[in-house]
Parts: sequence; structure tokens; C-alpha cells
Amino acid sequence: MDGPGALFDLTDRVVLVTGGSRGLGREMALAAARCGADVVIASRKLDSCRATAAEIEAETGRTALPYAVHVGHWDELDGLIEAVYDRFGRLDVLVNNAGMSPVYDKQTDVTEKMFDAVVGLNLKGPFRLSALAGERMVAAGGGVIINVSTHGSLRPHPSFIPYAAAKAGLNAMTEGLAAAFGPTVRVNTLMPGPFLTDIAKAWDFGDTNPFGHFALRRAGKPPEIVGAALFLMSDASSYTTGSILRADGGIP
Repeated sequence: MDGPGALFDLTDRVVLVTGGSRGLGREMALAAARCGADVVIASRKLDSCRATAAEIEAETGRTALPYAVHVGHWDELDGLIEAVYDRFGRLDVLVNNAGMSPVYDKQTDVTEKMFDAVVGLNLKGPFRLSALAGERMVAAGGGVIINVSTHGSLRPHPSFIPYAAAKAGLNAMTEGLAAAFGPTVRVNTLMPGPFLTDIAKAWDFGDTNPFGHFALRRAGKPPEIVGAALFLMSDASSYTTGSILRADGGIP
């Protein structure tokens, strides 16, 4: 491939996306396959992973491996990485996208179990996966890790403080891992704002526009995450590591 498109060419690379069966994860996995990558779709529900993998294979002709895993469970993550290398013999891009933020009314409603689950899925799991994948990437001579954070890590709202705190930890982890795995492996944070994924169905703002203070005055549409994700996955970002790329519509 010649021209600017070569920068975003992922032909024959292997991309693992956690939380890849729906929402922004699905968009990123599909985009990677469209650019020539084989992809691994990992999430808790195998049926959902299989359905998304089948859609990606049918559209792109690339291989999509479904894998059921709970990223918050440390002891399940070695098996995920082993499965990737058993099937493909390599891993070029890890996208730590899986996350959750349970709803609560007041701070004392947050139980220890809930707090630990939020930290486990949003911070502990990504650390362990990055450690496992990053060391193999270094040994292979290169790779990319993308930690998907949130604008809330910079602008925490009272309704998701544990989630915001875990994602703020993820931001810090990115910088540390970039130093740990450099110079051959790049590690960056992709920081979305609010996007109109499945979770948005629960939003009810009446007639008001809660995004009116954003520069773009709106929430994002799921496909709008693709450009930023492909930039970080590909050689287009060859001199970018330890950084935060915001895709948030211009939150002040």
C-alpha cells in the first residue's frame, strides 16, 4: 500500500480488544479488521463474542477469534494471552477497552464488593494484561498497547467516583508502562467522552442538552472513535507514547 493509507495499514497484524463484542470495542475491532488485521474479540459472554466475530469475518474476510474472559479476574488473563499466541503466534496490538461503572445514588451505597469490582475491571485487569502482553511484545521487537480511559478521569462526577478513580489510575499506568516497555512497545491512553452506545439508552435529560458546554455541543457517535483508535494502533503514531489522546467533543 502506497500513500497516506500505508500509515494506517494493519495487514496481518493481530489486534486484541477487550470488551470487543459491543459499543466502542466493537467499532475498534471492526475498524482494525477493515484495515487488514486479524482480531480477538474478548468479553464475558461467549455468545456475544461469537456473534461479533462472525459479523467481522463476514464483512472483512479477516479471522476473528471469540474468547470469553472476565478481565477483572486476574487468574483468567494468562489463558487469554496464551489463546492468542496459540492461534496466531503473535500479538501486535492490545486494546484494554473493557470497563464498567455501576449506578448508585449516594456514596455510602458503594459497597466494598462494588468498589473492588470496578477497580478490578478498569485498572487491575488492564495492568495484568499489559504486563503479560507487553513483555511478549518486547521480546518480539515491538507492539502497541492502548488503554481506553474516560473524560471522567479528568472531570470526575459524583455519580461515578470509583470508576473515575480507576480510570485516573489507568492514565498513570499508561505513562509508567510506556517507560517500562519502550523503546519498542508504545503505550497510550485513548480518552473518549460520552458516546451514544447501548449505555446511552438509560440517559434521560428531558429537553435539556447536557452537552451544550462541549465545543461540539453533542455526544459522540460510535464510529467516531475509529480515527483516533486507528491512529494509536498503527504506524501513524510511531512517535507517540505515554500520551493521552482525547476524543471527547471538546469538554472544557
